[in-house]
Amino acid sequence: MARTAGGERTEKLKVENGATGVSVTARMKLEIPDGDFLGYIFDLDGTLVDTMPLHYRAWDAAMREAGLTCPLDEDLFYSLGGVPTRRVAALIGEHYGLKIDVEQVFHRKERLFGEIRADARLIEPVVAFARRVAKSHPVSIATGGTNDIVYPMLKLTGLAEIFPIVVSADDVVHGKPAPDMFLLAAKKMGVEPTRCLVFEDAEPGMRAAEAAGMKWVRVSSRKK
Repeated sequence: MARTAGGERTEKLKVENGATGVSVTARMKLEIPDGDFLGYIFDLDGTLVDTMPLHYRAWDAAMREAGLTCPLDEDLFYSLGGVPTRRVAALIGEHYGLKIDVEQVFHRKERLFGEIRADARLIEPVVAFARRVAKSHPVSIATGGTNDIVYPMLKLTGLAEIFPIVVSADDVVHGKPAPDMFLLAAKKMGVEPTRCLVFEDAEPGMRAAEAAGMKWVRVSSRKK
């Protein structure tokens, strides 16, 4: 672990990216800000598990069935990371000027993702950090996914044993970038929001953390 000029701690850990079935060893740096943190909150997709490429495939297929005539824009997709799934469907439809049945697209996308979720791989540096801090501090997950997607993924990847506290889109009225998920996670952990550190891969989640008064760590999960 090294300290940056700004006082942040840099953790250099190996990550195994097996999304394509081929294990690629890479270096990932987690910039950990200074602070006396008492609780840690983790996003799920793109932060703990490399599922974003799989979600993209499911969204692309579901939207094409709903009338999209071109490939789903990846920049648009990644900009919506952490946003509740139904809201994502509505925003994509609005972006392309499509009149869609949000519930129908939502359920179709979730079914398509369910067919390929076994291909997901852990983002090992973040998981390793979570395992370590979970030995001495409360940890939780705050994700824009719904329970029927989140809990099977936690069981599939073995993360359920690390995270006894999970906040999903089903638990709040307002998802990211609203702070509700993170505030609820902090409450469930029994930790003041300002003493929590959030791990996120997408801008809506980072904005939500800031709105909750929490510092955050960016997880660079997107491959270009």
